[in-house]
Amino acid sequence: MDLKSKHKVNAAFSMSSMTDVIFLLLIFFMLTSSFITPSGLRVNLPSSKSSTIVLQKVTVTITKDLKYYVNDKPTSRRNFENTLKRELEGQEGIVVLHIDKSVPTEHLVRVAGIAKALRATVSIATKPS
Repeated sequence: MDLKSKHKVNAAFSMSSMTDVIFLLLIFFMLTSSFITPSGLRVNLPSSKSSTIVLQKVTVTITKDLKYYVNDKPTSRRNFENTLKRELEGQEGIVVLHIDKSVPTEHLVRVAGIAKALRATVSIATKPS
């Protein structure tokens, strides 16, 4: 008597669906990590109740000793407008201001006014309270 089953069960495990999930997770983390680009300069940001994440195109930093940086590159106050104009060429005009909380408001207003004159959207970086 032949008692062998006509339907054999394959005990192999297919890894193709697992690799698809891993690749999707990898792509997700690669895309979301580019949205948050921290400034390399140490600035004590003011706090705010609502803090949203903005895709940074151009970063302007003013330190507590009133040094100006555009995309972490030092610039002088006189050359600031030309440097900002050069950085905004060919990009969507989004400027994120990283300004130390001890900096007088006149510097913030000056920088925001220059960015607005260049038709850029201005956003102020804060830390959540």
